[in-house]
Amino acid sequence: MALHASDSPARHGATGAPRRSAGSQDDVVVRAPAARGILAASRVLVGFYFLWAFLDKTFGFGKATPSSGSWLNGGSPTEGFLLHGTTGPFAHMFDSVAGAWWLDLVFMLGLFGVGLAMILGIGTRIAAAAGTLMMASMWLVTLWPDSNPFMDDHWMITLVLLITAATGAGRYYGLGAVWAQLPAVRKNRWLI
Repeated sequence: MALHASDSPARHGATGAPRRSAGSQDDVVVRAPAARGILAASRVLVGFYFLWAFLDKTFGFGKATPSSGSWLNGGSPTEGFLLHGTTGPFAHMFDSVAGAWWLDLVFMLGLFGVGLAMILGIGTRIAAAAGTLMMASMWLVTLWPDSNPFMDDHWMITLVLLITAATGAGRYYGLGAVWAQLPAVRKNRWLI
């Protein structure tokens, strides 16, 4: 194997491939402290958006969910929105599953998992995929948005989720760097 002038032996492993530090194999390196702070703040805010929805629907803090309609008091986290908030061509499809126990469970696990992962900065790739699926589904429920031909806040939240995953933003003021060193995560990069 011949090394180029710009290559140094210390930068190559036994296979001749460039060495990369664990946890940064597929991540973008963001050097500017301000950019790291913005990525971290965006990640945490979106995480809180999901986690708050989970907490309010579970306990009924009275913001979006009254105490009497909380999940703990037998309320359905999906029924009201899917029965009364659906518009457009997919309304009947969503109405037919409104309040289903399995949908309530999947929805609540999604809110909790995405929220916690984003706040902690771990599992951000899975969180981005799950959150994107949730946001796309909620966008379809309200098709077409009232204030814009197609754009609403669901796509903005999705964008932050995807930017977080693409940049490895869980490392910035989060537990992403520690998470990436776990043996299971090192073997399965999709867990980052």
